[in-house]
Amino acid sequence: MKILKKIFLSAAVIGAMASGTAQAADKIVLDGSTTVGPIAKAFAEHFTKATGVEVTVSESGSGNGAKSLINKTCDIADMSRPMKESEIAAAKTNGINPVAHIVALDGLSIVVHPSNRVKGLSKAQIRDIYSGKFTNWKEVGGPNAGIIVIQRESNSGTQDSFKELVMGETTIFNKAETQSSNGAIKSRVATTPGAIGFVGLGFVDHSIKAILVDGIKSEVKTVKNGTYPVHRPLFMYTNGEATGNVKKFIDLAKTPAGKRIITEIGFVNKY
Repeated sequence: MKILKKIFLSAAVIGAMASGTAQAADKIVLDGSTTVGPIAKAFAEHFTKATGVEVTVSESGSGNGAKSLINKTCDIADMSRPMKESEIAAAKTNGINPVAHIVALDGLSIVVHPSNRVKGLSKAQIRDIYSGKFTNWKEVGGPNAGIIVIQRESNSGTQDSFKELVMGETTIFNKAETQSSNGAIKSRVATTPGAIGFVGLGFVDHSIKAILVDGIKSEVKTVKNGTYPVHRPLFMYTNGEATGNVKKFIDLAKTPAGKRIITEIGFVNKY
């Protein structure tokens, strides 16, 4: 059973941030990726029960997670992509030393409506769909129906990963529809027979169909061994090397309890 309980940012956190650092002795603040969000929230629930430390999680996107770390308003930035050079430069200018911690692995799953008879596409075909070259499913072996292309917003780490791993130098065409989160893409594809989108592996269930990419299924085994073409690490960033409760929180990914949580949510253990 997936663990997706919401843990809301409390007003008390703002007071802790005022001193220039988010962390209080009994509080940890996270912000960032909607892909990493389910892991962060499940870790938070477990960690609070085990230690009594309050953990708050916000999901504003990887780019905003980086900004929160740079602006010293969170202790941990959840990111589904590495920090950009420009973000690292901005961090250093503000006295922040971003350190990356890989907490899990993910297969960026290409998803369609369950009724779509297309079982797989090559990366080249996916690129051609997202660039607008193919506009009807019949052009790639599917039904005679228009393709509704779904992407993420520009601040999304998942969007950046898709561009890097699938699009390369090719631009996504301007008729692509934008959704704000993995969950929003999942919902749109699940209710739209002509849609195609991309979500983290942990968001795939019976309501949508993950298709093969270059003949490879997105699953734990293929993500772990790197054979699935659209795989990526998931990060938690800290200011300098993690210490104290922040280190204990991130190190959950290496523990039996943390590994169980990651597996239950549907992502892939790195350790």
